[in-house]
Amino acid sequence: MDEAAAVPDRPRPAGGRSRDGAGGRVPNGDTGRLEDALTTPLVAAVRDLDGYGGLVYLRSRDRRSLVLAMVTGVPRSLLRSWWRVPVGGALPMAEAYRRDETLWLPDERASMVRFPHFTAGLPYSFGSAYQPVRAGGETVGVLVVLRSAARTPVDAEAVDLALRPAERAMEERLDRLAARRSGSGSAGYRVEYDDDPVSVRLPTSAARPVRVGLIDWDLDSDRCTADDEALELLGVDRVDYGGTIADIEARVSPDDLHELRESRHDALAGGRVRSRHFRLRDESRGEEKISYRPVELWGHLVHGGAGSGRILVGALVDAAGGVTAAEAAERLPDGLFSLDQDGRLTYANRRCEELLGSGREELFGRYPWEVVTWLRDPAYEDRYRAAMLSQEQVSFLVRHPEGNWLSFVLYPDVHGLTGRVFPTGPPTGAEAGAGAEAASGAGPGISAVAPPPGPVAAARAGALYHVVQMASVLTEAVTVQDVCRAVSEQLLPAFGARELALYTVREGRMYLLWESGYPEGFLTPFEGVTLDTQLPGVHALTTRLPLFFESPEDLSLAYPGIVLDRMNAWSFLPLIASGHSVGSCILGWDTPHRFTPDERSALTALSGLAAQAMERARLYDSESAVARGLQEGLLPHRLPAVEGLRTTGRYLPGTQGMAIGGDWYDVITTGRGVALVIGDVEGHSVGAAAVMGQLRSAVHAFAASERPPQEVITHTNRLLTELESDVFATCCYIELDPATGRALAVRAGHPPPLLRHPDGRAETLDLVGGVMLGVQPDSVYPVTALTLAPGSVLALYTDGLVERPGSDIETGIDAVRRRLSETPADSVEHLADRLVGTARQARERPDDVALLLTAYR
Repeated sequence: MDEAAAVPDRPRPAGGRSRDGAGGRVPNGDTGRLEDALTTPLVAAVRDLDGYGGLVYLRSRDRRSLVLAMVTGVPRSLLRSWWRVPVGGALPMAEAYRRDETLWLPDERASMVRFPHFTAGLPYSFGSAYQPVRAGGETVGVLVVLRSAARTPVDAEAVDLALRPAERAMEERLDRLAARRSGSGSAGYRVEYDDDPVSVRLPTSAARPVRVGLIDWDLDSDRCTADDEALELLGVDRVDYGGTIADIEARVSPDDLHELRESRHDALAGGRVRSRHFRLRDESRGEEKISYRPVELWGHLVHGGAGSGRILVGALVDAAGGVTAAEAAERLPDGLFSLDQDGRLTYANRRCEELLGSGREELFGRYPWEVVTWLRDPAYEDRYRAAMLSQEQVSFLVRHPEGNWLSFVLYPDVHGLTGRVFPTGPPTGAEAGAGAEAASGAGPGISAVAPPPGPVAAARAGALYHVVQMASVLTEAVTVQDVCRAVSEQLLPAFGARELALYTVREGRMYLLWESGYPEGFLTPFEGVTLDTQLPGVHALTTRLPLFFESPEDLSLAYPGIVLDRMNAWSFLPLIASGHSVGSCILGWDTPHRFTPDERSALTALSGLAAQAMERARLYDSESAVARGLQEGLLPHRLPAVEGLRTTGRYLPGTQGMAIGGDWYDVITTGRGVALVIGDVEGHSVGAAAVMGQLRSAVHAFAASERPPQEVITHTNRLLTELESDVFATCCYIELDPATGRALAVRAGHPPPLLRHPDGRAETLDLVGGVMLGVQPDSVYPVTALTLAPGSVLALYTDGLVERPGSDIETGIDAVRRRLSETPADSVEHLADRLVGTARQARERPDDVALLLTAYR
């Protein structure tokens, strides 16, 4: 049975399917909602950190993505490209989730240094804090608070203190929700999310309420009844109100009596009164300080029954706020407009209409950059994004198609922005009709942008992010596997797809390179199909045109008899690089999917980037295969059998850059016993492997000539210096007498060996060391004497086994020492596998790993 999951208590998107079949509710009728558990702590976190926006990411069901679950203070539309991010991505929210620790990026510079891919997608000035969210004892998501970089700076400790209460509150609320939904605590409960984000409005200061009073005015008798609110607006007590229109006229400013009396004419002539403005006496400050309050009268005429006259049923509306503010805005010589949080226009004065050349009715409720043709460029939408995400004033110049220049100034807050537009002269150094290139000197804080020549298709800036992000990630992908992994981690979360397959062309056939999300064995029948096979992936490649199918019916109609899996929409993208075919990329969606023009364009552009990276990686893989063959030929294929000893070695190549290195080990029989050697030449290249081969041969020759350990290392150091290879190396050389257990050890800049005693204790051997090989030709290397007891195990290793990003080498050495102590030493093969197990399973290995184990019996 499916475990209960935290899902939003609201309808899923069109075409979506609820996991529990109850629209997001747990079948037992529990009304607890995920947003109820997160809203209050999220808003509190934004307040406590003096931020302007907050987000909550939760893990997806397949655990490959972090999905944006809640947003406050920031429009969802601005973050559309970040609704799903890969857990393994080089992004701050993903790192905070993976490492389970708070992360603070105070400004754009800090973001650029640590997460350049993140800044490439959001190149705006703001600070951001990331706090892991836990439930049931495990990390389930990340709380994010956005903060203006212009605010008073705070340090990481203050950020941690500010976010901890919200993190604890979220954990407590999620645990309570788990207990209610699962019926037995958090067991069997999973906090996960695969829906669209829920928006929560940040609290605002209480606005002055609009007062409305109701009146019934008998136009034949001039009798007028009024409710309590109307009498309060009139400033009259009920006991003093005579109930006639004359009592109302006595409260109206003499200058506005005509407006009130014209209301009778409007009602009799047209049957209604529309916004008649007049002012009422306001004596709330005392009779000596009489003022006037503006009101509006709205109403419609009704005819009473027998014996009744014509009645104007009306409403007196207090106009002291919005109406008078709008009137004030209309008097300004500049254009004034307001956009809601999502960027849609909610107000524009008449001057703004004139400057933009569009009427208010056409602009209301729409994006200005979509209505005004000469603003249809992503650059203008980007100014709005910059203002909303930095929460700072943004100014820029725009050249009108008629040649004159307009200045725009945007004043944002968390609920939207107010804009001002006014005519201005050309920027310094640019003529009135100059283009954007001549307008670059617009001055500090102002950017000048000229509209593109001719019509431009409406392009949303968010669609361009995917191309920028993919290009950034692929610059770090080296091997074909790197490219495939990067494409999978970017495309699946970014577009909400559930399946991905990457095929390559070899000798006229299609072969699978990478797949994710497919049922086991589903793709097997398609392996090695020829390029004349009637399949959409093949046709996309041979025609060099992308294919999109928005439903199973569409795909089956185009390719009758094609075998389908559980997906409901597909895209088949050709991978074309430098004019020739590389392969195909197939994406599948588990619900019917409508491909927008922006999405089709982005996917097509991304497939081109992937193809270029794939071609580059294929060339690299070919070269590195030759280099790996060289390295494998230089490492010992078999260690010599030595009576009284059991030896074994392990080597793991690095996963970053050229997958070869200079790590090596050897076991050499000498006249006095056996030499145990391990070394590491810096770098990952064919040159490093070649130097490693020379050093291994030199050490072998010196050791076989029965030179003592100190001379072996001294001569090897001099040889490396004379090679002038511009590389250095480390080495640990131990000569052991199997008959007595006595040993002489020399260390040249290498990590210290580990010794496991017969009783299971393990220690780090404190060997006096010398400098690295190749630094100084006359370096001296001290010798340390050791004695091994029967049952001891000696471990020599390179730094790739003990170094981890974000941790010091001593911590890594201690971790391997503990593992050496805790693992039974009955089998050196099992023990070696255990010691390299963590490194072998690591997704990324920055350095190669070598290990040499020797058990003394």
